Amino acid sequence: MALKLANTVFDYLKGHSGEKFTARQIAEWIFATYPEECQAKKQNSQSVSTDAELITQLVSEIGAHQTRTQKRYPELKITEGRPRKYYYSEKSDSEEVEAAEGTPSKPAEGYGEYFLYPLLSQFLRNEYGIYSKRIDEKCSSNKQGPKGNHWLHPDVVGMEVLGEDWLQEVRDCVNKYSDKRMKLWSFEVKKLINRSNVRDCYLQAVSNSSWANFGYLVAAEIKVDQYTDKELQMLSAAHGIGVIRLDVNNPADSQVLIPARDRDDIDWDMINRLAKENKDFLEYVKLVKQFYQTGEARVKDWDVPDVAD
Repeated sequence: MALKLANTVFDYLKGHSGEKFTARQIAEWIFATYPEECQAKKQNSQSVSTDAELITQLVSEIGAHQTRTQKRYPELKITEGRPRKYYYSEKSDSEEVEAAEGTPSKPAEGYGEYFLYPLLSQFLRNEYGIYSKRIDEKCSSNKQGPKGNHWLHPDVVGMEVLGEDWLQEVRDCVNKYSDKRMKLWSFEVKKLINRSNVRDCYLQAVSNSSWANFGYLVAAEIKVDQYTDKELQMLSAAHGIGVIRLDVNNPADSQVLIPARDRDDIDWDMINRLAKENKDFLEYVKLVKQFYQTGEARVKDWDVPDVAD
């Protein structure tokens, strides 16, 4: 009997509702569960001669088939980033967002958004050498009224020191000639992005990050579908905010899906407003000032993991 791959994968995911699997994990299960069908598939193939090659072929076919299968089976969901993961869920997109976010007092799915901040800091420091700091909206004064600070504060901010590994003589030249010595970064963090919240999440990142050289929308999980991907690409082209998929299991495997556009000029007027409203952001500004004055950035002053410089 021929192996009906799309139906087999869907039935397997439905039988493990809510669990997420990579294409390789699914392929290995198919190979173990349907040995006769798999051997027949190998014998009928002109390009596959070993079991390992057959599993690799199944992995490739699963990836090629399942994006099209979504139209027939809307319950089939796929995550963004590498490796992509596949799962079955009868929840709507908005219900999935609600289930992922939960409430501050009772976060859903085992952890709250706050759990992602140190993981992001670890990724930023290890991959880009960025000094980062958490901005807590609870520290804001709310002088503008109940909604006066809506979409005002980023979740995490950062400072990238340019030429941190340069010789001191070169740094002295840069200081003397007043060249740019650092870049400011801003990050809006979410647990889940899908078609139901992609536009709101992105525009929130635009609003919160308009002052910085680089702005990013960061998510632990991004659902793949034509609408979400197209919307992110379109919004990024218009506003220049990048997108990062944060790997919660291994931050080093996090991916920049869409690079941010570098803004040459910093919006100091907006920075002034943020500093007036939020003491965490004011502390961030003080650290940037300290770097300009001393030419040094001390890891202990920032919310970064204990890693080797």
